[in-house]
Amino acid sequence: MSLEHKLDGLLSKHDELQNLLATHSGMGGQEYARLSKEFTELNEIVRVVKIYREVESEIRNLNLLLDEDISDSEVKALAEEELRELKQQLPSLKHDVQLQLLPKDSVDKKNAILEIRAGTGGEEAALFAANLFRMYQRFSEQHNWTFDFMDLSETGIGGYKEAIANITGKDVFAKLKFESGVHRVQRVPETESQGRVHTSAATVAVLPEAEEVDIEINTKDLRIDTYRAQGAGGQHVNKTDSAVRITHLPSKLVVQCQDEKSQHKNRAKAMKLLRSKLYNFEQLQVDQARAANRKNQVGTGDRSERIRTYNFPQGRVTDHRINLTLYKLDRVMEGDLDEIIDALTAEEQATLLASV
Repeated sequence: MSLEHKLDGLLSKHDELQNLLATHSGMGGQEYARLSKEFTELNEIVRVVKIYREVESEIRNLNLLLDEDISDSEVKALAEEELRELKQQLPSLKHDVQLQLLPKDSVDKKNAILEIRAGTGGEEAALFAANLFRMYQRFSEQHNWTFDFMDLSETGIGGYKEAIANITGKDVFAKLKFESGVHRVQRVPETESQGRVHTSAATVAVLPEAEEVDIEINTKDLRIDTYRAQGAGGQHVNKTDSAVRITHLPSKLVVQCQDEKSQHKNRAKAMKLLRSKLYNFEQLQVDQARAANRKNQVGTGDRSERIRTYNFPQGRVTDHRINLTLYKLDRVMEGDLDEIIDALTAEEQATLLASV
């Protein structure tokens, strides 16, 4: 099907939905909600298509005008200038239309569960894991997302062996999905007396947050244990068994949460984490095409894959998947990740466009 036929079909579908929603006679609440969602999702592409077609129409009209014998040289010059400007706009507008037509990842609009674990490098790796956790927290603040701590396993000098957060907001997973993998740091540790640069690592996993409708969990498949929360220096410690550990027996997945003082809240957070882990596992199992696409684009998102290096002596950060190096490490660690994430997204889009 040609591009123009696709656009005609989308415009017709948009008009049809608009008419149905305007009348909604005999339509149930669920059906109305479904059609409203579909109509809303089409609004942006229809807006882009209309701009594209308006420019195409203006180009045709100007060509017709210039084909005529124009006696007024000033009018002719203005028409020629306008035509040149519109022709320059057309490729960019067409590209925008093509991007809108790309298949959407079904989980892009979901919230996310962020997991960070210290890797090789001992205490320095734990300190780096804490740096990354704060980096994503600041990035979330910049995008007006909610960053909700779920679990922290701290070391004695401010490092994190493991840190988990639930991030909610607009297009969270779409922005963060390429962050999964091994993040490597090169710097002189605070404990290094001779000024030698050490290399350490932390693993990042970003999972789409699953809702109850996404995955069903049988309570008979769960073992739930409670225990007293623990933390360095008395933080998060209490005198009741408020911390919760949930084991999903069929998959052997274990999740825990101790950040809240309430056992009920910790259990709810742990269940949310478990649903997301099981949902992610199912997605990877049943949707091999999606996994293959991500591997071809900017990596698998596998935790064992080294994706980025943060070099402190040189003040640079390098994303190895797209060979992008930026000399603004201090800003990146303060949450200025948009340039990197936008480049990763553009790479994914370019690969998808080439395959269409």
